[in-house]
Amino acid sequence: MHYEWKNMRKSRAISLIAVFAALGVVCDVIVTPSFSAGIWFGSIFLISAIAGMVLGPYKGFLSILIAVMIGHSLVPRETVYELVFTLGAPIGSMMSGFMFRGDWKKVFAFYTTLLVFYFITPISWRLPFWGMWDVYAAYGILLALGIIMSVRGSDEIKRISPFAVSAFIGLEADVLLRISILIPGQTYQFFYGLTPEALVAIWAVPAPLITPFKVLLSTFFATLIVPQIMRILGKLEL
Repeated sequence: MHYEWKNMRKSRAISLIAVFAALGVVCDVIVTPSFSAGIWFGSIFLISAIAGMVLGPYKGFLSILIAVMIGHSLVPRETVYELVFTLGAPIGSMMSGFMFRGDWKKVFAFYTTLLVFYFITPISWRLPFWGMWDVYAAYGILLALGIIMSVRGSDEIKRISPFAVSAFIGLEADVLLRISILIPGQTYQFFYGLTPEALVAIWAVPAPLITPFKVLLSTFFATLIVPQIMRILGKLEL
């Protein structure tokens, strides 16, 4: 089921990275004004998890990193600070790639480390707990899968809707990294000059509703399209 790179020539690997980077640029520059709230301003969330699953964690990271750098240059965001937060998309792609290949321990370490830093940051104690409900859901799923794969082996993920699980957990990893930059990184104050009171108000709406909807939309899209991409690449023997 997994697409393997062991026998792929470097030129073909570069070509596929370029293809996904180009698709990522297109997604990143597509902005729907009425649908721009939440974590993602553009539509990079539609392709990031797919790139990680198809290309692998490191090549997926590279392709999406190229995509967001070019996309953000073509359609500049309101502030240059977005360039820092946009690292979430390539990291999310990497986490989807790890998860898809059963390497859940790296993903678990990523989530656990960032959540610990979040909760030891005093300002997080004032924020509504439900504001990150989707991240907690992803962590709970990851923990359950980790226990299952520890007992039955890493291949167990193949029986548990690997496309949906890998996409969902990778996308929420993107969300978690951006939150970590904002809260433990104190950029809510350094970059935007927000007071704790203002941050609490922003935390309540609309991100806790719109961002999860985008995650579910992308997860559904990835679940439909990744198997087809894998099948095509397998037939082409790339």
